[in-house]
Amino acid sequence: MEAANGHVPVPGSERKPLPGARAVGATNPEERVEVTVVLRSHSVTPMATILEAMGSQLPQARQVVSRADFEAANSADPQDIAKVEDFAHAHNLDIVQISAPRRSIVLSGTVADLNTAFGVQLTDYTHAGGTYRGRTGSVHVPPELVPLVEGVFGLDDRPQAQPHFRLLESHAQAAVQPHASGNIAYTPNQIAQLYDFPAGVTGQGQTVAIIELGGGYRVKDLNTYFSQLGITSPKVVAVSVDKAHNKPTGTANGPDGEVMLDIEVVGAIAPAAHIVVYFAPNTDRGFLDAITTAIHDNVHKPSVISISWGGPEASWTAQALQTFDAAFQSAATLGVTVCCASGDNGSSDGLTDNLAHVDFPASSPYVLACGGTQLSGTGNTISSEVVWNDGANGGATGGGVSDVFPLPTWQNTANVPPSVNPGNKVGRGVPDVAGDADPTSGYKVQVDGQQAVFGGTSAVAPLWAALTALINQQLGKPVGYLNPLLYGNLAGQGVCHDITSGNNGAYSAAAGWDACTGLGSPDGAKLLKALGGK
Repeated sequence: MEAANGHVPVPGSERKPLPGARAVGATNPEERVEVTVVLRSHSVTPMATILEAMGSQLPQARQVVSRADFEAANSADPQDIAKVEDFAHAHNLDIVQISAPRRSIVLSGTVADLNTAFGVQLTDYTHAGGTYRGRTGSVHVPPELVPLVEGVFGLDDRPQAQPHFRLLESHAQAAVQPHASGNIAYTPNQIAQLYDFPAGVTGQGQTVAIIELGGGYRVKDLNTYFSQLGITSPKVVAVSVDKAHNKPTGTANGPDGEVMLDIEVVGAIAPAAHIVVYFAPNTDRGFLDAITTAIHDNVHKPSVISISWGGPEASWTAQALQTFDAAFQSAATLGVTVCCASGDNGSSDGLTDNLAHVDFPASSPYVLACGGTQLSGTGNTISSEVVWNDGANGGATGGGVSDVFPLPTWQNTANVPPSVNPGNKVGRGVPDVAGDADPTSGYKVQVDGQQAVFGGTSAVAPLWAALTALINQQLGKPVGYLNPLLYGNLAGQGVCHDITSGNNGAYSAAAGWDACTGLGSPDGAKLLKALGGK
């Protein structure tokens, strides 16, 4: 349906209020808001086609696209950019930033001007988690812009994602020793030893990007933590995206816990890697801008990205799903491995509609989706590893079958089952791999001046990111898009510990791939060898 000014909907931009949200009135028309307009690529060869050809090649044989070549071939078309600039000027909007490689233009204007420009009515809402500025229905643009625009983000600033960590309630005891309940806590180094991560490498020469949508870290905590481990504190840099900053809240069971867990897992396992934390607002715009900033960061040049935030596919707009997925295709083309937590709420992903759901961005076929296990062992010997499922209140690994993304070709032989939902859709299976995530076999963390024990698939994404950094260093080339290799060339080489016991609700573990732990937890040394290392 056309807007009053003749503008037409941007496909896939439809929004509904958050469940339980209540409109409290129109947003102040004089409030200034920034939005990010994402444009199409001018490439004549789709990235998916490039990745299909690259997928079966081991890292040493892959011709990874350089950032310069990528920008030349896949950036936004200057003519498309000019048309959006004309649109902005016609509607009294300021141009804040243009990035051709990220295919994004940041515009700023008053709510009144943005309402007119995009055919929306911005409204203030209240909900259980606070307040947000929202919209309903579609975003609208002039008809001539529809073929150019993949998405418009930032008009609606509702919280988009949740961190996927679980704080062990009895962390004070478990942080020091196993206690009466049988809980045990490991340092990340001990987890790495159990999974036989490559020895003699430290991540030197690699940059690991970490995406954070709130909270912050304190250098004092990091120094205390790594000093206790006998490790020199890694170099950690904070990058501000969309005016967000490293801003600790002082609450361990909030976003600070996520930030510190991510940094400390990566830093303990790959202490010589350069860790860059991209802080962004917890909105779809902030999340997207953080990811594209990291992918196309020509200063720090990450080879691995760790993401421990997400939400059920049903909570995202179609334009967001498409645009994030395209960003992950860009990362894969550049040889950047993206590791994403698969969620901590079992096969429902926290929704209460009695259906199964998978978490996004873990469900994108261009990321390595990381599920969770419960692990026990000593030294380098695993005595038991099963699916992480602590029951309804304790959390469980996310996993299942995507409602959005079709089955990738590299999962054709993985025996991904049809979805348990009505219609039994065949789609992308989640997760791809797994690792220790149960808080009762959790990770020792220092956060906000105290020791704590954390679990959740939030720990597994940085675990795999750190392993990837070690392998990248050893190979002398980036692993990049790992998924096709895990399901193809590396199959049958024992690079993962197959988890065959347990369930996450609707799905059960089984021999081979399953919708709880994917292909299993890592055997780091075997993975390195299978990828061509020593």
